[in-house]
Amino acid sequence: MNLIQKKPLKELGYNFVAASYLPEGQDEYYLRNKQSGKYNTYRQLSAHEIEILVRNDNTSDNWNNILVADAFSPWQVKHCHFFGLVRIGKLEPYYLEFHNLRQPVGLYNSTIASCDFGDNVVVHNVHFLSHYIIGNEVMICNVNEMATTDHAKFGNGIVKEGEPENVRIWLELCNENGGRSVMPFEGMLPGDAWLWTRNRDDDNLQQQFKAFTEKQFDKKRGYYGMVGDRCVIKNVKIIKDVTIGTDAYLKGANKIKNLTINSSADATTQIGEGCELVNGVVGYGCRVFYGVKAVRFVMASHSQLKYGARLINSYLGNNSTISCCEVLNSLIFPAHEQHHNNSFLCAALVMGQSNMAAGATIGSNHNSRGADGEIIAGRGFWPGLCVSLKHNSRFASFTLIAKGNYMSEMDIPFPFSLVLNDEQHNSLKIMTGYWFLHNMYALARNSWKHLDRDKRIDKTQLIEYDYLAPDSVEEMINAMELMEIATGKAWYAQQGTITSDYKQKKYALVIDGLDEVPLSTSDFKEKGYRLLIDDPENVSQLKILAENVENSSRKVELLKVHRSYPMFRALITLYAVRNIFYYTEQQSQSSFATLQELVKTATRGPWQNVGGQLMKADTVHDLKNQIRSGKISSWDELHKNYKHIGEQYATDKLQHAIASLLFIQDKSAAHFTPAYLKECLQQSVHTQELITDNIYRSREKDYKNPFRKMTYKNDAEMAAVTGKLEDNSFIQQTISDLAAYKKKVDELIVKWEL
Repeated sequence: MNLIQKKPLKELGYNFVAASYLPEGQDEYYLRNKQSGKYNTYRQLSAHEIEILVRNDNTSDNWNNILVADAFSPWQVKHCHFFGLVRIGKLEPYYLEFHNLRQPVGLYNSTIASCDFGDNVVVHNVHFLSHYIIGNEVMICNVNEMATTDHAKFGNGIVKEGEPENVRIWLELCNENGGRSVMPFEGMLPGDAWLWTRNRDDDNLQQQFKAFTEKQFDKKRGYYGMVGDRCVIKNVKIIKDVTIGTDAYLKGANKIKNLTINSSADATTQIGEGCELVNGVVGYGCRVFYGVKAVRFVMASHSQLKYGARLINSYLGNNSTISCCEVLNSLIFPAHEQHHNNSFLCAALVMGQSNMAAGATIGSNHNSRGADGEIIAGRGFWPGLCVSLKHNSRFASFTLIAKGNYMSEMDIPFPFSLVLNDEQHNSLKIMTGYWFLHNMYALARNSWKHLDRDKRIDKTQLIEYDYLAPDSVEEMINAMELMEIATGKAWYAQQGTITSDYKQKKYALVIDGLDEVPLSTSDFKEKGYRLLIDDPENVSQLKILAENVENSSRKVELLKVHRSYPMFRALITLYAVRNIFYYTEQQSQSSFATLQELVKTATRGPWQNVGGQLMKADTVHDLKNQIRSGKISSWDELHKNYKHIGEQYATDKLQHAIASLLFIQDKSAAHFTPAYLKECLQQSVHTQELITDNIYRSREKDYKNPFRKMTYKNDAEMAAVTGKLEDNSFIQQTISDLAAYKKKVDELIVKWEL
């Protein structure tokens, strides 16, 4: 049965903190006074003011506990019931207006227990308002319940004094069985979540992360909920254990419980009709509208939930939007888009710049005996219409997956590829370099738009949006080696029969039943390299198969390798030259000699995507060592390290870019001469021209396709509806950028006398 307790009415509004939890010499208001900061600026009511308040149908259990500012007007308090210590700022003869809501300043028709109010607040029809500190010029209208408990944690994964461990809130990210759980906290960055969900076998590291969180928050009981200046709260049913920043706008929500809602004048947060948010953190500048359900979650700044979206046990990265769909147990890096009611994302690590199409069900089916599967998707992940993927799977950066039900686990190491499920021929096909060959417009615009839409005010983490970056380039280099091996093997398979001993990694070629010719992976690689460099037409005739890509017995075929391989090489050259240009722009005293010094120490190696911020694997390793040793002992210190690493990123990326260029061309630092740089500059111009042309042509197809045109009466009507191709602002920008790029190349050649 329901346990309903009866207590003396005189205790209502008092004894917020049990005596056993109060420090010696402190009363129940000591934390409230600390939070308010201006508790000693109030005075007691005069007899005349009390008389007016009573005449206006107000009651109090003790009028001596109603404290007010000097400019308090009792005429602006009507039909209110006060319990406990209530402090009220000045009330002046104004009304406040926000979005056509106009209400007079003052307190009306409300029950108020132990609260502080700033100046010129509007409180109308709040059925129960308890233990809140309200800022200046706040509007609160038509709220059923707005209360704070003595053990409020405001969405942070902590426990208060006297509480058992099992009340702690955990976010079960990346895995449904809770094996990668983290404790949410206000200010959690995507990099924090990533570091914590990884390295689960490292007990020391995991304990340090927990200690960081515990240390960041006070375990004492008695903190009040807070509502910052200029907030507007109207027609909300329940607000419980919630702290709200300044300038937030809450309207029509059903239930908001155990949250921190960050908001500021520069990054206002809004929560709208029908929403139910429980146990979470909402970042600065967020939007939550229309029937959203979010439970155990963190929304990073400037992210959005709309139109019935469900976000459960998940972290949503900055500048992301989820509408209409369901996301469970996922860690999502910045710039994620998911707009369709019938898309589903579960138990996944999605590394940003991603887009989920309608009908996509990512990780929806368990194919083991437990709910312990995971999916890892690199930047630019794009599962297409009605794609169904199974745990466990992994995808390289900018993987596009064509419509289909993929019945087996996959490990796709080819970035910028299109994955196709060929059910007719019972095979998996991977079109390598798809984005560069067929949809350069979308790829280039993806990088541009995410950078343009990055609304973060706090840019502690330097988020990388360029499609040519250390992570994707490392994947390209790895993919090129796989292409070489697969191409060489395909060529040898044309000459005869290849036998293999997979355990020993030994192969042999048998021609017309004669003696076996021993082969090795290096033989395949060397042959494939020479074919791809010298004879791409021959490569185009080969049936090239990949290995260890799908957990099935069917064949996996690589398409258009003869075109993507040289494109990858050209793009890595462009990547190097772009970073050299950035170096010359940032360093006013740059010269070929200073660049050559950097080349001498240039190395390449693995990079990791730490919440959208790219770091060298060695840097991440060093970070973890500093955390283990206690040199980094708090989240704030870790965030300072993110910032410092971000400041070094341009130099690290430049050295990686040059090292990658030298690696693919089999050169050393000694080969980096003025003549060689000039050659690279000229090659990059050709590649930039090709990219610009591909951007134009990939968009031009939409204008020349007769099936696209058939719904319009004529070209003039189509232009009126869709706009003219030549007026496309992004295309015009790329053409302008190409001209500027050519000019920069010419100027650098002259300046450095190359």
